[in-house]
Amino acid sequence: MNTERWVRVVAGFFVLLSVALGAPGSPVFVSEWFLVVTLFVGFNLLQSGFTCFCPLDRILLKFGVPGSGACGR
Repeated sequence: MNTERWVRVVAGFFVLLSVALGAPGSPVFVSEWFLVVTLFVGFNLLQSGFTCFCPLDRILLKFGVPGSGACGR
């Protein structure tokens, strides 16, 4: 898998986890503050769509994961 797919997988995992932990109706509810994680992930995805800068993408590249070729790489 390339970095773009890993970013999508990790972002999706964190959104699902934070909603499960932050939604009051969830059986694993902890606190509404976990919904801030969903906001953070969404903001990072939005800004990376405009700027082509994603911190997780850079970290994955340093670990040797093949790049996606997006954004002129």
